[in-house]
Amino acid sequence: MRIGIIGGGLTGLTAARRLTHEHEVDLFEKMPYLGGCLSSYTVNDYWIERYYHHCFSHDNRLFALIDELGLSDRLEWRTGTTGYFAHNRIYPLSTPLQILMYPELSLIDKIKLGLLTFRAKKTDLATLDDVPAYQYIIEHLGKNVYSSFFEPLLKSKFGNRRKDVSAAWLFSRIAIRSDRGMSGERLGYMKGGFHQIIDALERSVESKGGKIQKQTTVSSVSYRNGSWEINGTRYDAIVSTIPPQELERFGGPVLSPVPYQGAACMTLGIDRDVTGGIYWLNMKDPAPYGAVVAHTNFIPPDRYGEHIVYLASYFSGKVPPNLDTQMLTDFCNRFSLAEDEIHWHRMAIDPWAGPVYTTGYRSLIPAYEHRGLYMAGMFSRTNYPERSMEGSIRAGSEVAECIGRRSGD
Repeated sequence: MRIGIIGGGLTGLTAARRLTHEHEVDLFEKMPYLGGCLSSYTVNDYWIERYYHHCFSHDNRLFALIDELGLSDRLEWRTGTTGYFAHNRIYPLSTPLQILMYPELSLIDKIKLGLLTFRAKKTDLATLDDVPAYQYIIEHLGKNVYSSFFEPLLKSKFGNRRKDVSAAWLFSRIAIRSDRGMSGERLGYMKGGFHQIIDALERSVESKGGKIQKQTTVSSVSYRNGSWEINGTRYDAIVSTIPPQELERFGGPVLSPVPYQGAACMTLGIDRDVTGGIYWLNMKDPAPYGAVVAHTNFIPPDRYGEHIVYLASYFSGKVPPNLDTQMLTDFCNRFSLAEDEIHWHRMAIDPWAGPVYTTGYRSLIPAYEHRGLYMAGMFSRTNYPERSMEGSIRAGSEVAECIGRRSGD
């Protein structure tokens, strides 16, 4: 079979690698680089991801892929610390003692939080798909727990759409991040950067005869005489990893739109640590970013020769005007950084960064196949109710298996 794949992110590359064993594969990527949200910059003599990344201890498909690509020796486990920026002050919230000392929550609030953590691991998420997260928290834990603890988290991940998010996402988030020790959360990283996975996938696809076309825009998808075409070229099957509503614009099937949001992420190289040793700092105080992710409080700064910080912001529709200037100015003022302490900064913007797990999201998840056209990506059921590298790899593998079964009929 001749198969066309739209999108060179983790799902598209995983599907391409599986399918090139037995099929002729063309992969189209509009950007000059592969990886999508897992793509990286080269800065000075090192690689750094455009968007902050880590993995979790239960990401078994990811670990299997890393092993298959011969990269297992690069995977390392480190401690990720967390905190909140409230009333112009940093509050560490990684250890039980730090949580007990957090003045924004009462002792009863903290007991309720602890009970919720235990409950999250056993809850049927399907029962929470139609329940707004903020409503659940306010009803079961109180307004203060919501405003002082959960609202900054929801804001850092979903911006102005935080009240649309379901409790299913929230419970999944709590459960997925429960691998904690006394000093913080156990998280994984690829020594040298996650670009190694993307590069190895690219080599694997091309070594098996697959064709990867970067900087190639897909402008039309059409169904003619029982088969699909991409930009006028016939394929026996097409795999699209872009949002379903984007595919519809090019001629794909008409489906219920999956709610998406954009991401604007500024990466900075700076002289020193400004978050008090904390890796992930949620902003409770108003700011043009929802979180400060200090990469070099997770990975040692001596690997880069400087400290690296991400400023994370999400948006719906268009990017707010002058957002990069607002971010940089606010960050310098808030964390007392002089202009000459910033070595460099870069802004990554993706208008389709990922789904928003709104109430009722489960009913919007598209099936893999639609008349010989396949769709898989961050919108797939493997990424519900929390997107991850693991979910994207599973989506790519599963859609490749669907095509394999069809070709064997």
